[in-house]
Amino acid sequence: MPRKKEVQALQRLCLENVAGNMSCLWLKDYADKYLDEYHFRYIMGPFSELAGSVVQELLQLMGQSGRLTRPMLHLLLVPHLTQLSLSTCPKLVTKAIADIITVRCKNLSSLDLRGCSRIPADSLVDLAEILPGLTKLNLSGTQCNTAVLSAVGSSCRRLRELDVSACARLSGASLLYLAYDPIAGAFCCPALQALAASDLEPSASSQDLLWSLVFLLLALPSLKSLASSLVPDAVCLVHHQEFGGAQIPPEFPSLEELARRHRAPSFTGEGSAKLTLPLREMLEVSEDSLPAICAACPHVARATVILEDGPAKGKSPLLSWHRLAHLTLSCQGNRHLGELLPLATAQGSQLQTLSLGGFSLEDPLSFPTLLSRCPNLRELSASFCAPQLPGWHWEPLANGDGGLDVSLVPLDKFPRLRAFRLILAASDAPLPSPHSAVLSATLLSLLRNSPCLETLELIHVPFPLDGLLQKALETPGTPLAHLHKVSLAHSQVSAQTAHLLLSSENQLGHLDLQGCPDVTRGDHDQLLRRVHRERMDLLVLWR
Repeated sequence: MPRKKEVQALQRLCLENVAGNMSCLWLKDYADKYLDEYHFRYIMGPFSELAGSVVQELLQLMGQSGRLTRPMLHLLLVPHLTQLSLSTCPKLVTKAIADIITVRCKNLSSLDLRGCSRIPADSLVDLAEILPGLTKLNLSGTQCNTAVLSAVGSSCRRLRELDVSACARLSGASLLYLAYDPIAGAFCCPALQALAASDLEPSASSQDLLWSLVFLLLALPSLKSLASSLVPDAVCLVHHQEFGGAQIPPEFPSLEELARRHRAPSFTGEGSAKLTLPLREMLEVSEDSLPAICAACPHVARATVILEDGPAKGKSPLLSWHRLAHLTLSCQGNRHLGELLPLATAQGSQLQTLSLGGFSLEDPLSFPTLLSRCPNLRELSASFCAPQLPGWHWEPLANGDGGLDVSLVPLDKFPRLRAFRLILAASDAPLPSPHSAVLSATLLSLLRNSPCLETLELIHVPFPLDGLLQKALETPGTPLAHLHKVSLAHSQVSAQTAHLLLSSENQLGHLDLQGCPDVTRGDHDQLLRRVHRERMDLLVLWR
């Protein structure tokens, strides 16, 4: 990929040579006046000699800055482009531009038309038919309809990724044509791995959409990701093979027929054939549907699970997902964090991202213990509630450890951790001193042992952070040298520690001190003056 400075230089050249001289001003006026009639399809501009990746990045920068015009866009549509994204300039993209793409850009493997709602459906059909080599296509927010999906399914045999979210002209039945061509009697899109089909309502009833998703799950052999709020329900129907209420048009194979052709060779104890799906991603899964979904989708690597109130019931079905690498778990504050320790013991070493929401810290050692079993995390986000301890009377102790030996905190290195976020839910009850001591020691150990940390967010932390951060920054070597974003919002931290962060060797570009009770307006003004005086590229937030 070209360096950003090189592309910015090319951008300036484009603006000077294309928009600055009289001939191109005439071209702009002519194009604006006769946009639907002008015949620029075969005119080549000054960018035909540039690498396609340079042209694409130049187009992105100009679109984001709002300085791209239709004549410039026309000249940037060069034949050797293999990737084209017009999502930064959707208002400029019309039928005329789509027609130019069909003539000029026949080598595209990736096309992003997100939000380009001015392209009519028939032009989208032409694009699909003229670009059989597409492997990635984004049509979200466009006029995509059934005819477009039929063309995509029949023509784009190599397609691996497709996004048709927020397409108001699509119905549930429209999705069937993506997987099967009723005229040819053949299945389509055999290579499709990722399909996003969210926000298609209200053009289709949820029941029609549900059965269409079941059809896709059974008809697309390579599908690993299907984005729709109804996917968990569809997977449960596949697992139980409950197809009695399905209304599939007669020109398409029935769900029973698809199930027979999809069955795995293994069998359950009852002797019935077992259906498994190749999905690698399951989002917004309820806890009660986990057993069926884990059985139907054994290869899941990314999951979002919403837990029920009350303690866990038996062994977690999540233990069967041996490839799990990205996990989000959320609850309403009635689940103890310690319940996750068996899962962390079994699969923690393979987790790359972990997000925990609403758990209660009943056992002060549960958090550091869980962390110690997830040494390869790249991102960690945790939101905790204060423990509800009956009869507990909070008394700050002189040593601040509540009688607990904080050396028990069992943390080691986190060589891959790049983002850490901790939120303590606002509460009238303070965090008991043993919990504060262990959590403080845990944070200090984590900061000292995360050499690649780039983002640090400590929000609503109910104990002073000054000493903790100062000790972390005084660690021998160059601790937190890659730190770029720090948020200490609504936490107990002073301006002195903020100045220490500014003085340390790091890459700090964002410091959030909003809601910090110990940082005054005068402190904020002083920080801003220092940033200006030392010419730091740093944003400081406070109020």
